[in-house]
Amino acid sequence: MEQRISLVTLGVADLARARAFYESLGWRGQEVEETVFFQAGGLGLVLWGHGKLAADCGVAATPTDGFGGIALAHNVRSPAEVDALLSAAHEAGATVTRPAAPTSYGGYAGVFLDPDGHAWEIAHNPGFPLAADGTLTLPDFGTR
Repeated sequence: MEQRISLVTLGVADLARARAFYESLGWRGQEVEETVFFQAGGLGLVLWGHGKLAADCGVAATPTDGFGGIALAHNVRSPAEVDALLSAAHEAGATVTRPAAPTSYGGYAGVFLDPDGHAWEIAHNPGFPLAADGTLTLPDFGTR
């Protein structure tokens, strides 16, 4: 298996509401067969009905608050961008669960939940540089 992720699919309760939320943050998607696809750098973010996603994965569609032990992260270039994005997400209907604050690693970050409860960390991490196209490069952590 190559070391990459091609798609991240979020199970949502209301596809139109979820699409409107992400589009209010500036994302542009395409709907195909009751599924919304967003190009997100080198991977795709997909919105699909929670029950349909569960069935496709071969698991029961149990009720959820959206948090399944996974947090998505969106790194930005400055602390001001963290504040602006958390504010925009809140205005679009997100719940800010961790207001932006300095981090233990010397950065600045906060977390919001989208309308389906999926967690997004918005972070400025000076140790994880972003290229002009938004590509993140992990540092060489060396042996510890």
